Amino acid sequence: MKILALDSSSLVASVALVTDAVLTAEYTINFKKTHSQTLLPMIDEITRMTELELDTLDAIAVAAGPGSFTGLRIGSATAKGLGLALKKPLISVSTIDAMAYGLFGFGDLVVPIMDAKRDQVYTGIFCFEIQGGTYQMRTLRSACAVGIEELLEELSQRGQRVMFTGDGILAYQRQIEERLQTEFVFAPPHLNRQRAGAVGALAELYFAEGRIESAAEHKPDYMRLSQAERERKERQEKEERL
Repeated sequence: MKILALDSSSLVASVALVTDAVLTAEYTINFKKTHSQTLLPMIDEITRMTELELDTLDAIAVAAGPGSFTGLRIGSATAKGLGLALKKPLISVSTIDAMAYGLFGFGDLVVPIMDAKRDQVYTGIFCFEIQGGTYQMRTLRSACAVGIEELLEELSQRGQRVMFTGDGILAYQRQIEERLQTEFVFAPPHLNRQRAGAVGALAELYFAEGRIESAAEHKPDYMRLSQAERERKERQEKEERL
């Protein structure tokens, strides 16, 4: 099985090829360039270096959100274009789930946090445990957008050690250190950002479960309105009150 995986849900751009449960190649860059500049050249480089014939792919996986609205649109459009051209199915993977899966095996809670602005984060709560004789990721709180204070209160009540990962650490590190009433650690640099390898690894599991869609069906999961849409809605509500 061959799955080409894409993640452009944040500043990070990442492309990976997963072949029969092996991470064959991964190209990740975390730099201030637009994904329209980086994503296709990265795919081309992985294709060239691995001598991959794109028509031999079984599916194309994409981090479908939440995340940057522009990044998600570019990633989804790229995946849809490849899927349509190659007549291959797509596999949508939650950005948050993939970030958690990248810390597979951590003994306590794993909490990805992406900065969603306005004191909010995109997040979820996960752990890893034996289920049905195999080690699996368990979702304790599905991917959502919440206030950082609400998240810290819930984690304090759970009382378990937490590993945080994601760019939200930079934005909310002080609040975490001051408000969280339980033991915690921050993921090291090689584990604290999105990676397409994790998207591809989860996608293999989803493919086996039949969780695929056509390129025409695929849509990114923005999880909340964009800033422009929020401002328009606020203006409309204000006008209706007058």
